[in-house]
Amino acid sequence: MKAAKGIVFKYGDNVDTDVIIPARYLNSSDPAELALHCMEDIDRDFIKNVKKGDIIVADKNFGCGSSREHAPIAIKAAGVSCVIAQTFARIFYRNAINIGLPIIECPEASEEIESGDEVEIDFDSGIIRNLTKGTQFKGQAFPEFMQKIIDAEGLVNYINQR
Repeated sequence: MKAAKGIVFKYGDNVDTDVIIPARYLNSSDPAELALHCMEDIDRDFIKNVKKGDIIVADKNFGCGSSREHAPIAIKAAGVSCVIAQTFARIFYRNAINIGLPIIECPEASEEIESGDEVEIDFDSGIIRNLTKGTQFKGQAFPEFMQKIIDAEGLVNYINQR
């Protein structure tokens, strides 16, 4: 499985799916269209500033709210390579894996990493390195079956490849 490396966009507690992708855009299921509106109600400039490979770091309960798959799809389509949080809403966690968006729970990294830091994540080991500050954290590595789902870009692709 690959690693991720990018600049951090940092958010707080309870970032809900309505903030990740506002309900007014749910009439589209096109990932590129969803990406254009990703995080716009919490960070107007997110989509202008995010680059392929960048990373979202948040505090507790990231992805709470409705069970829409549009939220992780918008994040992934915006180019985000991984989301790190203290905790995730369970349905968001499952949806993220289902569509192939890597997410890692790591309270220490969530507390210490700041917006603008450059971070690198090794998905095999769960090691998160803050290259800006020279610090390192141990997140939870993905079990092998989850790594295969993420490598396949989602559950449907994984099943179709088998």
